[in-house]
Amino acid sequence: MSGEFPSQKQREASQAQSRADRTGSGKEKANRLQSEADRAAVPKHGL
Repeated sequence: MSGEFPSQKQREASQAQSRADRTGSGKEKANRLQSEADRAAVPKHGL
């Protein structure tokens, strides 16, 4: 993220991914949230 603060979507996706990694469940939701956060970051950061 090149030193930028993560967006709310990115924080939520990260938390969901952490839960999925710990519990082994919710991986689809975590992947979906991560994809949404990544798409939202493109216009914001110009990636």
